[in-house]
Amino acid sequence: MSETALSTPDVPLGEPPAPAGLADFADLARAVLPPEVWDFVDGGSGAETTLVANRRALDRVGVLPRVLRGVPTPRTDARLLGATHALPVAVAPMAYQRLLHPDGEIALAGAAGAAGIPYVASTLSSAPIEEIAAAGGTVWFQLYWLRDRGLVTDLLDRAQAAGCAALVLTVDVPILGRRLRDVRNSFAIPPHVLAANLPAGRDDLAHAATPGVSAVAAHTGEVFAPAVTWADLDWLRERTPVPLVVKGVLDPRDAVRAAESGADAVVVSNHGGRQLDGAPASAAALPAVVEAVAGRCEVLLDSGVRGGVDVLRALALGAHGVLVGRPMLWALAAGGRAGAETALSLLAGEFRDALALAGCADPGEARDLRTTVE
Repeated sequence: MSETALSTPDVPLGEPPAPAGLADFADLARAVLPPEVWDFVDGGSGAETTLVANRRALDRVGVLPRVLRGVPTPRTDARLLGATHALPVAVAPMAYQRLLHPDGEIALAGAAGAAGIPYVASTLSSAPIEEIAAAGGTVWFQLYWLRDRGLVTDLLDRAQAAGCAALVLTVDVPILGRRLRDVRNSFAIPPHVLAANLPAGRDDLAHAATPGVSAVAAHTGEVFAPAVTWADLDWLRERTPVPLVVKGVLDPRDAVRAAESGADAVVVSNHGGRQLDGAPASAAALPAVVEAVAGRCEVLLDSGVRGGVDVLRALALGAHGVLVGRPMLWALAAGGRAGAETALSLLAGEFRDALALAGCADPGEARDLRTTVE
């Protein structure tokens, strides 16, 4: 082999190479974010065993490709919650996105809309739900159950008026998981980054830096209701005209109960390893949930998704789609809306390639693939 063949393409000094895959944005984000913000996004709870398990579980899933199928260029579009989207993917709800980039949620929602996939806006967004919904595309609203029932009602009314196409109730945060990186950093949200959906002053604790304390945990302990019940879900179902999603389910019994209570979908999720440390990896819990609900509602996977092959793995395990979280924050940090659009374009290409290599003409065929566990 010649010396020329062994050489690498010239890259201008001081400029990192362009991302070749979705996971490449992590290093780009880490290079530009303050260390305490990186830890807030990247970290998990406790010893971070569940955080690590999420990735390991997906890596252990082998997909048996089909051959001689005569598959042309695969279609990537899929139906989620009664609507067709460009990918079986939604951007996961994530708080305080203006920590990562001044344009925050507006940029990421706009990128999701341009890519043709849903964007899930968090209760703790740093932009109001009205502005996020106006950014274009399909927006779902994620609800944390708050101590103030009147405020819950107000958020529901605002989300409906803004045109949100679904409601996602997060059920795995009775209290905030003990995120030791934030405790060690005495992490607090900067004053310019607000919980924009809450009334003025209702996020003051999130900004109050105290040595050895996570201000985010202190704030959520003040405003989140610690004892949400199935009766609350029933109340929510009665007053919610749009599809209802229950996020944070791992036990199949809870998934069945959610379906029986009228949930249109459940999200198998351990909150990205940020709640109960020691909970199983989401991918490991997924097949039992799919079997238990037996088609009574859709099943989505969240936690650990890092590329198109992971989307294929989730579908092969029985999911209807996935939520992708941290990689989108990395892309937002690295390049704002343009970075997020690049990341979603890469994800779409990765998924299309994965379908082709697995012999699948579309995401529906991927759900018929068989898997192994290494």
